[in-house]
Amino acid sequence: MNDIEKRIKINGVKNGFILGLIITALSIASYYLITTTASPLVFVGAPVIFSVFIPIFLVIFLAFKARKDIGGYWTFKQATTGIFIMFLVAFVFNYLGKEIIFNKFVEPDNTVKVQTAAINAKIAILKERHTSQVLIDKNVAELKKDFSQPSASIGNAITGVVISIIFVFILALLFGALFKKDPPVYVQQG
Repeated sequence: MNDIEKRIKINGVKNGFILGLIITALSIASYYLITTTASPLVFVGAPVIFSVFIPIFLVIFLAFKARKDIGGYWTFKQATTGIFIMFLVAFVFNYLGKEIIFNKFVEPDNTVKVQTAAINAKIAILKERHTSQVLIDKNVAELKKDFSQPSASIGNAITGVVISIIFVFILALLFGALFKKDPPVYVQQG
């Protein structure tokens, strides 16, 4: 393994930890924001801002930083490798930090709190529209029915992780294509 490939992988791991830490913190902040606020706008907007927009800007920044750290140029393969490692490390960090430690030990009843927040947001929206109480009760009953699905098995959890890793690889290919910058080719004349 040459020096550039080694630096790409090291940068991928470092940037993955940074990305994973920030995404985990944003995810936890989003959870607390939606479960403590009665606003339907916050219930819908916070997860989108915290889990889509901010991470995309962060990934763009980290990808440019990683490319700059190795000299400003990287091929499609190098870009995809560095970005995939960054995404994979961030995914593992977020999965362990949020899905296991936070959800199992810090907030074990988080599902119930999110469901309650969803019901409250739905009620607030329906009341804003001057919906009848009968229709509100029907919508709440449908939401509760949707929430009463059985919990995921270990097989479903493993399948979810595998699908997530495939998705992470596809995203790495996409970002690799977007952020590749091949070194210039010099042609000698004469």
